[in-house]
Amino acid sequence: MKKLIINADDFGLTAGVNEAILDGHLRGTISSASLLANGEAFESAVILARRAPRLGVGVHLNLSEGRPLTQPAVLPSLTDRHGSFSRKPARLWLAKSVHRVNQGEIERECRAQIEKVLAAGIVPTHLDSHKHVHALPFLGRMLMGLAFEYGIPAIRRVAESRAALGCLIRRYPACAPVILRQLATSCPLAKASESAMGQRQNIAVASPSHFYGQTATGFLDEHVLGEILAHIPEGVSELMCHPGFVDDALRRMPTRLLRQREIEHRVLTRPATRSLMEKLDIQLISYRDVFCLPARARVSRDASMNQCA
Repeated sequence: MKKLIINADDFGLTAGVNEAILDGHLRGTISSASLLANGEAFESAVILARRAPRLGVGVHLNLSEGRPLTQPAVLPSLTDRHGSFSRKPARLWLAKSVHRVNQGEIERECRAQIEKVLAAGIVPTHLDSHKHVHALPFLGRMLMGLAFEYGIPAIRRVAESRAALGCLIRRYPACAPVILRQLATSCPLAKASESAMGQRQNIAVASPSHFYGQTATGFLDEHVLGEILAHIPEGVSELMCHPGFVDDALRRMPTRLLRQREIEHRVLTRPATRSLMEKLDIQLISYRDVFCLPARARVSRDASMNQCA
């Protein structure tokens, strides 16, 4: 059977992003979201999640933008003099290769972000990361270990299937350099992610078999989505998306995805999208539906929101 998780990244980024994700879940095809523990609208996202008990909510680890949850003074290799994260993923990878990043600092911040989500009463269904830093070779095994320790049963597998590449180029020829750059970025990440998945050994952390959406980031319209859906294979797949409503807070963010987020919201809430999925025999699921195990996390027994079924 074809099973698809449609996961909205950046839950907690801004109020407008949060509202679009919730609406896309209640009226559309979004089944899952990844929560930014250091997002400025984290509390808003938690409140909205309480209105959507079927929305799977995971942890969207962030090591590259904004301010950490840990005091910057104890994260000198990750932060700048202003106390903000100072390294984009590529620079993080390079800095680690020349021993300029302390892995203990990374683990400390990742723990802080996971624990903030747990403290909000959310039992995470999965773990992924902003800009896919969890796929970096030196982080993969450590983060899978943290996922297991905190009872997070699944982790995103960033090994992208490229079903829509031709459609993307045809639809957006002027943007071909951007699309190809995103494709070029996805290739080493896919290899790194596959390597990390191969190191799981006895760590009971699962992943979807197929992943879509990285190369299509910023270009996910109805035609591109239709092409992706037409190529969904048997088994469990994940489609990453970035819906949102543009507001002043989003315009202040270091993101190029503005109007594109509203286009994605419209596409994911179109009745025709759900009809197409039914026609193609694609079952919409969340991480909870296939991966959640009895909770191992250190959370209170009355944490009822977003519990694994």
